[in-house]
Amino acid sequence: QVQLVESGGGLVQAGGSLRLSCAASERAFSISVMGWYRQAPGKQRELVALITPGGRTTYADSVKGRFTISRDNAANTAYLQMNSLKSEDTAVYYCNAQNTYTYWGQGTQVTVSS
Repeated sequence: QVQLVESGGGLVQAGGSLRLSCAASERAFSISVMGWYRQAPGKQRELVALITPGGRTTYADSVKGRFTISRDNAANTAYLQMNSLKSEDTAVYYCNAQNTYTYWGQGTQVTVSS
């Protein structure tokens, strides 16, 4: 069982930056595709970014050029660097790990004030 713990959310002004972290409980992290998803009030959960064990990345069009996903396999941690934040980025952000199974973190709130 992989447990994921997110941190780094908070309140920031538009144009600001935040860095989210996702710490995994097991070394299975290194063979997992890691992802960040978000869910705004009244909306469905959506993919923000993915990173494979080899470092290949995928981004939602809405965050391309502003967000960067990365991972440190030795530390069992994934990151999401968010720059040039907009009010529409306000959501609960969830960490996700996929190997044989799919695991979710508890979520961290990101609020961007305009």
